[in-house]
Amino acid sequence: MNHLLSIEDLDRAAIERIVTQAERFSEVSDREIKKVPALRGRMVLNLFYEASTRTRSSFELAAKRLSADVVNFAASGSSVEKGESLKDTVLTLSAHKPDAIVLRTPWAGASELVSKWCSAAIVNAGDGKREQPTQALLDVYTLRRRLGEIDGLSIWIVGDVAHSRVARSNIIAFQRMGAKVTVAGPPTLIPRGIEELGCEVRFTLDELASADVVYALRMQRERMSETWVPSPREYASWYQINGRRLSPHQILMHPGPVNRGVELSGEVVDSPQAVITAQVEAGVVVRMAVLYELLSGAREPHTGVERAPLADVATVGGAQPA
Repeated sequence: MNHLLSIEDLDRAAIERIVTQAERFSEVSDREIKKVPALRGRMVLNLFYEASTRTRSSFELAAKRLSADVVNFAASGSSVEKGESLKDTVLTLSAHKPDAIVLRTPWAGASELVSKWCSAAIVNAGDGKREQPTQALLDVYTLRRRLGEIDGLSIWIVGDVAHSRVARSNIIAFQRMGAKVTVAGPPTLIPRGIEELGCEVRFTLDELASADVVYALRMQRERMSETWVPSPREYASWYQINGRRLSPHQILMHPGPVNRGVELSGEVVDSPQAVITAQVEAGVVVRMAVLYELLSGAREPHTGVERAPLADVATVGGAQPA
């Protein structure tokens, strides 16, 4: 794997391989010293054109726990504010010879373009309304840890599907792992033709009780140029996941940040059924696995020596803390 631009780049075997590596790295995270020398000497550049808390911090932690050098770049306060283009910014930063660039932008397809402009491995950390593949991977990891298997599960994705890159990646990933996916929300927030991805569509929550997993999405107001629902209050009355709609057997997920009182009520956010905190925790080990998958096969800088296999740097008793 040279880049991770889309969850479609991964078949089921590749998803399972990354999840298995993440499980090994979770053992590292439980140690007193939470580092392994797997990517020592590598440089990871986090290039973020949009605000982010969970994704950016988890990629930074992931790279540091693998002993890579990390450079964080935010568009705010940079030459971007002077009119520098994405391409020129990438070319400028590529002069520092990063091994991987983690990219988040508001432009669909930007990560694919960047992969053609430089030699670094590109990780799509969100491109407009298109995709967020590492979120899908960490959600698969979270469900596997909680339920064991995903095969045969009924997963409902509820809310603003139209503006959600998470929804698109998760529909593909969950189905590749054997789940049946239904998307639900107001007609204005369900993109036309979404059924072509293989999911079912509902415009009410009347059948929500049939779901094993309920995955709520927030309304992405920052991507909306017009009014898509009459009001947050009316949206909540029809589509909010609350104690009345969530059954005791169901698992609740959300990619964050949560708008309490809109897509989720406070009672379900804080309920034992919610795995939202577990999703955040999964972000670090899954992104460790992605960076390792992309960079561990490369040769050591200036030496030609192959890196040690994962089992030698991440299994219990086999790792030497950096």
